[in-house]
Amino acid sequence: MRVTGTKIEEAYAFARERYAENGVDTERVLSQLDAVPISIHCWQGDDVLGFESEDASLTGGIQATGSYPGRARNVSELRSDLELALSLIPGAKRLNLHAIYLESDVPVERDKIEPKHFQGWVDWAKAHRLGLDFNPTCFSHPNSAQNLTLSHPDNAIRKFWIDHCIASRRVSEYLGEQLNSSSIMNIWVPDGYKDTPAERLEPRKRLISSLDAVLSAMEGKHHKVAVEGKLFGIGAESCTVGSNEFYMAYAATRKTLLCLDAGHFHPTENVADKISTCLCFLDEILLHVSRPVRWDSDHVVLFDDPTIAIAQEIVRSDGLNRVNVGLDFFDASINRIAAWVIGTRNFRKALLFAMLEPRDDLKKAECRFDYTARLALMEEAKSLPWTAVWEYYCNTKNVPAGSEWLHSVRRYEADVSSRRS
Repeated sequence: MRVTGTKIEEAYAFARERYAENGVDTERVLSQLDAVPISIHCWQGDDVLGFESEDASLTGGIQATGSYPGRARNVSELRSDLELALSLIPGAKRLNLHAIYLESDVPVERDKIEPKHFQGWVDWAKAHRLGLDFNPTCFSHPNSAQNLTLSHPDNAIRKFWIDHCIASRRVSEYLGEQLNSSSIMNIWVPDGYKDTPAERLEPRKRLISSLDAVLSAMEGKHHKVAVEGKLFGIGAESCTVGSNEFYMAYAATRKTLLCLDAGHFHPTENVADKISTCLCFLDEILLHVSRPVRWDSDHVVLFDDPTIAIAQEIVRSDGLNRVNVGLDFFDASINRIAAWVIGTRNFRKALLFAMLEPRDDLKKAECRFDYTARLALMEEAKSLPWTAVWEYYCNTKNVPAGSEWLHSVRRYEADVSSRRS
């Protein structure tokens, strides 16, 4: 049964008082929370196939598992699906595009993409008041068949991918200029070796040279470039050329953004702990929030401990203006629109949970070495009525506070997406 607006407001009034007792102004928190943009990835809607051709296939160590009906088959269907998802998610939002989501009546090779091929997305984003982010697509292509792109030993193939990334920069610059909001362009390549390579140094030198060529090609007034590392991938189990250590050093020395993908590390690593480290050396970073299950499986983001820890580290590091948050998962085993809604709402919940901590009291306790009080305050904060604040926030944004949003998805599924062959 849906909770009425009056009951939500009554619960919030109580919650506001409880948080005030702990030195937290919930009105201020909600104002800050609402302004934090989350970049929603378009590729959840079509299983990372894109619209280059009707017979597109997914390669490069990436898998979208499952066969749930209703996958978006074209740009129009993808935008329609996105519009429903956006209407069910509170707060500032952006859309993250890959190069394979271009619009063209004739085939366009990737090193020849232009801003005009994404004008439809610009017009759509303006209508929905969204910023756009961008990614070169360095996979699912004949020139990536050997799992090598920017580090490929063949000069011609390597130049093709350099030119694709430069062309992607021009697109990203156009997106940022047109929408008056800097576009983040993230470079991820699948480069690596399934078995032990004879050498690791030369491929990494080639990757540095390629990235330098991409960065030096133009000035970015309306976009920012990020580079993304990985521990391993399918087909790159023994060596990933662009490891996290590689890209951390590269980003720090080239003064560009580093992308931390939550699925790209060893299962025992604490991704949240890396955020403050990176902020010591970089002006900004990019986060791809995902959920690995024993490997980089890109499951839908949960409101779980790792997600909360990431949000807490952003907030505790005063990083809301320095950490660009994007999502990266593609689950084809459940309703794809629901996946967007669940994952994005969960990360916004995690941000709210983190922002409601009694930060001043926690810092004071730590500064006087009162670790007993620090632990007690952290634990008691978990029991405060943060869900009442969340429901009130959703209510003020005309977004379903609880699981009622699922009814809208089910209706859309019955009327629209289930009829796609």
